[in-house]
Formats: sequence, structure tokens, C-alpha cells
Amino acid sequence: MRSMRAQRLNTATHTFAVEEVPLPRPGAGEVLVSVAYCGICHSDLSLIDGVLSSPLPVITQGHEASGIVAEIGEGVRGWAPGDRVVLPAGRPCRTCRSCLQEQGDCASPDVMAFQFDGAWAEYAVVHAGGLSRVPEAVPLDQAAILADAVATPYGAVVHTGNVRVGESVAVWGIGGVGTHLVQIARLVGAAPIIALDVDPRVRARALEVGADHALDPRDPSTPARLDELTRGAGVDVAFDSVGITATMTQALASIRNDGCLVLIGLSADPVPLGPSATFAVTRKRVLGHLGYRNSDIPALLRLVETGRLDLRGSISDVVALDDIAAAIDRLRSDDERPVRILVAPGDRGDGATGRRAHRRRDG
Repeated sequence: MRSMRAQRLNTATHTFAVEEVPLPRPGAGEVLVSVAYCGICHSDLSLIDGVLSSPLPVITQGHEASGIVAEIGEGVRGWAPGDRVVLPAGRPCRTCRSCLQEQGDCASPDVMAFQFDGAWAEYAVVHAGGLSRVPEAVPLDQAAILADAVATPYGAVVHTGNVRVGESVAVWGIGGVGTHLVQIARLVGAAPIIALDVDPRVRARALEVGADHALDPRDPSTPARLDELTRGAGVDVAFDSVGITATMTQALASIRNDGCLVLIGLSADPVPLGPSATFAVTRKRVLGHLGYRNSDIPALLRLVETGRLDLRGSISDVVALDDIAAAIDRLRSDDERPVRILVAPGDRGDGATGRRAHRRRDG
């Protein structure tokens, strides 16, 4: 039996290791993809820490990936081995009303690396209907991070937050998601864009990628400064990519009456809405956001291909499968604050953005 190397997480003990496992085969409507790159996301850390859960006893993590089609399953049309693709981070449940009526938008999709094996592996099997073709001009490392690190902020700004030209936007937490929230908000014409982060290096990075102002949320003058920057009106749309009590409370207080707070960060903290009477009178809205639509990926690929969206600075490093544990430690550390570290299961040599994947060590 053919095999491959993959990271495997024991969801009961929260321990993981790189193991030799059987090479999966694509079923009907599926494709097998040779993984080029896969991002390390904070939601991956949340599964390791037990903040999020998986119904599977052992699972391969990683859900924002690009690669090369290696094999197609029965009934797959429009794809062939050798195609460069972004992998979908979900697959249809096939049981909800939308799936049964073939409406295209599954109401409860299975999430990659939670309900089925992900792409911290040499190969991954995914639903063919969610694949996106990567133009030759787009490096595969940049394509990989579209499937969450960029597409989730895109969906939050364009769909959930419905940000319009000239509306003010504030973003709490300028990590992998927050950095791209700033970039997407600028693309759609938000003004001003205010970034909030405790790290001065990260605030400087926010200004480089398009924020108009960068504030320290711990500064006692920050609420007054937010009021000043919005000319006393309050923020039109706030995005919290941290999701803890302190950031949610400050973000909710910053938005105008009838304004919107979009929650993206994941934690166990409750949402602090305050007295129901006050919340009702101000007509403020708090909306949760998770993921993206499959149709968002081709739109983002066009933006990268045409140079409208520059993701070269988003690839902080590329590591081998054997270095995942060290990369996770770096992501947890306050010393570095990377935008996105990628895992490269093999050295593909596909012309990535100036960074060559570390060759994997076979031990």
C-alpha cells in the first residue's frame, strides 16, 4: 500500500506527531491533491488547546492550502492531474435542505481539519466542486493563504460587515486575519481605517498595508481618539479578530448607534452585550463570522493576479512537516507576531515568493 507523511493530532490527549499513513484515494466527486503549501492558523492552535473540538479521535490538521491535482475520482469533470489549485476548506454535508435541493450553498458544511483530514500532509482529498484554479502568475504560497487567512477577512468585510465606500472601519488585532482585514477594507474604499494592536511593531505593519491610523487599545486615550477620528459619530463597522472580553467590549463601545461589530476571533469568552435596554435603544448589531464562500476565492485570485492585492509580505516563513511544532511555538510567542507561517510537505520549486521551502528531513 502506498503511503505518505502527515501530521496527526490525537484529539483526546492534544498531542501530535508526523507519521507515515496510507495514501488516501479520492472517492466519487473528489480529487487527490499533492499539497504544495498549507498555512498554520490560530484555529489550528485552538483545536490543539481544546478550545475547539473535532468529532474524530485522530485527525490531520491544516485547512488553508494550495497544490497540484494528482488524481481525480469518479464523475469529476473539468479537472485533470497537473492543475494548480486552491483547496476548499470545507465540503458539503449532503444532508441539509440546500444540499438536497442542489442549491449550491450548504447550510452546514464539514470543515477541513475538523470534520475530515486536512493538508498538513503530502496529499489531501477534497471535494472537487470547491476547487479554485490558480493562474500561472499567482505563486502557490500566496494562493494557499487565500483559503482562510485572506478569504475569511474578505467575507467578513464584503458579506457580513457589508462595508461601503467611505465608511469608517476599526480592526482589533492585526495578526494574520487582522492584517488582511485592513487590506480588504482599503480595497473596498473604507475611510478611515483604524488598526488597534498592543504591539508597536504590528501597528507599524498595519500602517504599511493600508491603515490610516494605528492605536494601542490599552492607552486610556484610545476611546477619545476613536471618537475624534470618526468626528464624534463612532465607527461604522468594527472587526474583532481577537475575540476576548477586553477587545469585544472596547469594539462594541466604539461603534455608532446602528453600527455593526463583526466577531471573527475565537475564544471561550462570553459576548458582553450589556443591559438589553441599552442594546435595544442603540440598535447596535453584533454579528458572528466564520469562513467564506467558495466564489470568494476566484475573486481574490483575480485581485492577486492583477496586483490589486499584494500578499508578498504575508508569507512570514515556510517550514517542513517536521518543523510544525516549532512553528506553532513561534505563532504563540509575542516575540515575532508572524502574519502567516506555511508548511511545505515537500520542496515543490514552483516559484514561490522569494522563499524556498525547507527540504523535509526523512529522519
